[in-house]
Amino acid sequence: MRRTAMSALLSHWRRRPLQLVMLLLGLSLATALWSGVQAINAEARASYDRAAATLGQDRLDRIVSGTGAPIAQSEFIALRRAGWLVSPVIEGTLRLGPTRLHLIGIDPLTMPAEGMAGDIGATNDLLAFLTPPGLLYVSAETAERLSGQSLPPLKVSASLLAGIGMTDIGTAQQLLGKPGEISQLIVARGQRQGLPPVEQIAPGLVAKAPDAQGDLARLTDSFHLNLTAFGFLAFAVGLFIVYSAIGLAFEQRRATFRTLRSLGLPATTLTGLLLAELVGFSIIAGIAGVLLGYLVGSVLLPGVAATLQGLYGASVPGTLTLRPQWWASGLAIALFGTLAAAAQSLWRVWRMPLLAPAQPRAWARASESGLRLQAAAAIGLFVATIALAVFGSGLVVGFSVLGGLLLGAALLLPVLLALFLALMQRLTRRPIAEWFWADTRQQLPGLSLALMALLLALSANIGVGTMVSSFRLTFTGWLDQRLAAELYVTARDEAQAADLRTWLTGRVDAALPIWSVSGEVRGAPAEIFGVADDPTYRGNWPLLARAPDTWDRVATGTGALINEQLSRRDGLVIGDSLMLPGGWTTTVTGVYSDYGNPLPQVMIGIDALTTHYPDVARLRYGLRLPSDNVGALSEALRERFDLPPENLVDQASLKRRSLDIFEQTFSVTAALNILTLGVAGLAMFASLMTLSTMRLPQLAPIWAMGLTRRQLILLELARTLVLAAITLLAALPVGLGLAWVLLSVVNVEAFGWQLPMHIFPADWVRLAALALAASLLSAFIPLRQLAAISPSDLLKVFANER
Repeated sequence: MRRTAMSALLSHWRRRPLQLVMLLLGLSLATALWSGVQAINAEARASYDRAAATLGQDRLDRIVSGTGAPIAQSEFIALRRAGWLVSPVIEGTLRLGPTRLHLIGIDPLTMPAEGMAGDIGATNDLLAFLTPPGLLYVSAETAERLSGQSLPPLKVSASLLAGIGMTDIGTAQQLLGKPGEISQLIVARGQRQGLPPVEQIAPGLVAKAPDAQGDLARLTDSFHLNLTAFGFLAFAVGLFIVYSAIGLAFEQRRATFRTLRSLGLPATTLTGLLLAELVGFSIIAGIAGVLLGYLVGSVLLPGVAATLQGLYGASVPGTLTLRPQWWASGLAIALFGTLAAAAQSLWRVWRMPLLAPAQPRAWARASESGLRLQAAAAIGLFVATIALAVFGSGLVVGFSVLGGLLLGAALLLPVLLALFLALMQRLTRRPIAEWFWADTRQQLPGLSLALMALLLALSANIGVGTMVSSFRLTFTGWLDQRLAAELYVTARDEAQAADLRTWLTGRVDAALPIWSVSGEVRGAPAEIFGVADDPTYRGNWPLLARAPDTWDRVATGTGALINEQLSRRDGLVIGDSLMLPGGWTTTVTGVYSDYGNPLPQVMIGIDALTTHYPDVARLRYGLRLPSDNVGALSEALRERFDLPPENLVDQASLKRRSLDIFEQTFSVTAALNILTLGVAGLAMFASLMTLSTMRLPQLAPIWAMGLTRRQLILLELARTLVLAAITLLAALPVGLGLAWVLLSVVNVEAFGWQLPMHIFPADWVRLAALALAASLLSAFIPLRQLAAISPSDLLKVFANER
């Protein structure tokens, strides 16, 4: 009996192969977008773990300078003589034309085993590693980029990330031009008891616990949470196709359910067979979705890698690795999504009386009765969303507000459409128009899910588009303020910098130092910059809050400017005290906008910087001069100091590079938006295609009364456009609300800064045209089938039992 019943149920899909294709395609696309995003996130996090494992930073303590200055070799020697088992490390960026290499120098003889990669400093390479010219370990990708450079012999290591090189500390000090300097000391496990404190042996040095999670992982958490949210949104939109296809298939098999039940098949067995059918489909579609997700992730990963490198300095490979966690999650969510989409239909089959499925209106009434519940659920979600926005805090709360807004709007859309159609039907007096609104209202249950998917896709496009455009507009104006100098120059070393300062005297209006040190401010890594007392800063620097004498106090060293991230994170306001590395205290006199920077930042007077941090590198300068003289001065600097191209950057190039990084940052978001809108269009097509086979009982009587097939096609076309237009109008306030939440809640929680919101109606017009075009395209094949239907097929309706 079960085998026969299953054969009867599966015969439906053999008779309607296009509906089966829509079901599998919808689930595959939904799974593909989700698993593609998860593949990208998994690849990035694996890179963070490898970065954290370098030098054992996730397992071993480190000793660093409390002021951010280099550690002297004499301090290392003093610690070793006192019994501390420490190993010196130097890190720095080596500029080789357009290539940047993060160089790490180690001492393999003192480095703990936990800090050594398996294939670095192996016994057979140890002598070559320690003696001139040394060995430079790099990844295969980096070795290809460094081919032809004047470097120690390269050796490929599978344990290093792209863009990182590891060599002996003496070789690294020579390459970086930092003789005798040490960046940090790695502390071995199992230190002898009774050792004197580090602070007593080397004042100014502090011990740091291992970083189990990794700084990069924390910095990029918000970025990956954004990607996950978009992946889940795309999955939800794709799930509407599955929901619609399953619901319509169950409705079309009402007579089959009635017959099987009448022949004695229990409701539980019927439900179990349907469940097995859906599980089989979900496994097939899930496997296809994971494979498609691999392709999606492969296409998007280079853009994500460029974004992470530009924003956070995170090195992520440009190719995907097949990792169990993301393909397993893809299969799991495909199964979960299918069961969630079919839950309501399975419940109805299980609970509905024996003959109810055979009644033409029973299924429709069961659908219509859910509108009241949808309205109540939508109102409840909106209330909860408002409460979270007002009283909640944190990134998870921000995304919960987004989810509540989108889900509540999607649930409310069919209710609003039903009320609008009922009102139009009541106001209309002409027979054909009255039939048009009544028939549209009757079709609403079958189309509501596709329209909800379209609403989510349009809202996401409007919201994210508004956020990106607002960010672009604000970022461009901010760059004009921040990058006020016409030319930026970086010397190779301190001797060249001193010569450069002398040579520039009289040739430029001002040579503004751009000097900084790194250290901890209020328990977090931060940058401390020195700023000259110059009209360039007083007239251009973008301040969000200030004291009346801000710049005077900064110039005299009694005040400091902090960026918005630090102000929001620690609740600092004008007049608060602020302790900086080295233990000295200043006062907050201003807060400035610092878009694109995930780290806290402090600006103090240049004299205060050199007083408290005398070892600060003094290599970079911003030059003020007439724009017409930039080319000539650049050429003179290259000839006089033999500077490489990357050490001399004009204002226009720097702005262009910054805007390129900005565009890369949102390229993945734009791609996911397009994919989501495409899936929504597919949902419309699936619903219209399936409904077209069920429309004959409504169309045949109207045709028999005298309407031509051409008139029927125009009415069907008008119905599609009306529903799409109403959905678009509903998406506008939802999208703007989404943009406000992204700018004022999520962005603040994720990055620490708030952006002003700007409106771009021209983008709405383009999106409206695209949405209407997608709706018309989705209706093309069903309307073509209606145009080709023969009169005999229309007449057969009157002989049908319906």
